[in-house]
Amino acid sequence: MTGSGTTVTAGARVILASHNQGKLRELQRILAAAVPGLEEGAIISSAGLELPDVLEDAVSFEGNALLKAHSAAAATGLLAVADDSGLAVDVLGGSPGIFSARWSGRHGDDEANNDLLLAQLSDVPDEHRGARFVCAAALVAPDGSEVVERGEMPGRLLRERHGEGGFGYDPLFLPEGEDRTSAELTPAQKDAISHRGTAFRAIAGHVARLLS
Repeated sequence: MTGSGTTVTAGARVILASHNQGKLRELQRILAAAVPGLEEGAIISSAGLELPDVLEDAVSFEGNALLKAHSAAAATGLLAVADDSGLAVDVLGGSPGIFSARWSGRHGDDEANNDLLLAQLSDVPDEHRGARFVCAAALVAPDGSEVVERGEMPGRLLRERHGEGGFGYDPLFLPEGEDRTSAELTPAQKDAISHRGTAFRAIAGHVARLLS
């Protein structure tokens, strides 16, 4: 099926609307594991496809996820899944929030974002460094129908980076009940407890129903 001059993979039925490669790997892995019988090649990513740029100007994770999913569904004629996620820090009133990826001023600069967050929290004692990762996952069908699911992963922020895995703020984030940061967990361990894993396992049920 084509849309707006874009050719998608033969047999593809679900598109993940994201250009973040770390996020794409997570979403593909979670969705493939959660939807029984989903055939190989049924999930594709928007990376490399000439889809319209989306201005993420909503004021919530849910709103931005829906903007991206609606745009991808309209452009391709496929079921579209998108998410918007970020870090909410208690003492910052829930910030960086929807601005997490560009907290330092340049989108996707993980090192700069982490450096700025550490500087902002430098005087905050350990007992007040609570935070949570939040994910809103949206599924939009070609007819415009939509559903959104939300997941959260509570924890706290450390004073220095630990671990080489993951992306974003993972090296600073210690999930509740864990003695390893998100960046020190294996992909399977992270999927089992993460905000994105929770949201996308919930979305997967809707995907399975629509594909059946």
